[in-house]
Amino acid sequence: MNKQFEVLKKSRELVLKRIEGLTLEQLHIIPEGFNNNIAWNVAHLVVTQQLLHYKLSGLDCLAPDELIEDYKKGTVPTKDFTEEEFDEVKELLIGLPDTMQEDFEAGIFTDYQTYETSTGFVLDSIESAIAFNNLHEGMHLGMIMTLTKLV
Repeated sequence: MNKQFEVLKKSRELVLKRIEGLTLEQLHIIPEGFNNNIAWNVAHLVVTQQLLHYKLSGLDCLAPDELIEDYKKGTVPTKDFTEEEFDEVKELLIGLPDTMQEDFEAGIFTDYQTYETSTGFVLDSIESAIAFNNLHEGMHLGMIMTLTKLV
């Protein structure tokens, strides 16, 4: 499982590197033909990881409830982050994978509610959720890379 955690951490480092130097305005631009922006994608990564790993394991999520409601699957951007709010999202983006690994190694993920993703993958354990989340992260990293070229 260590490789899975390495992949997650590296993916998130790549996200931060890709958005480095962008203005708050650029982070919130929704290019023509798209339904979200870079800021939404970054927050969505934080939220989805929490839902797939913690919520489906019957545990409390470590991200704020409001963030989860605003950036879960099926949402679109409805408001812009302030600089301080987006800094908090970036801190969660970088910090939560370490917490997740510590929690996994501590054995707190004992139950898992089976969940079929919108892409058809059936998640039936924390291990399958971790692997799928890395695929999900890669898809959104690709989207962020595309969006950075358009803003």
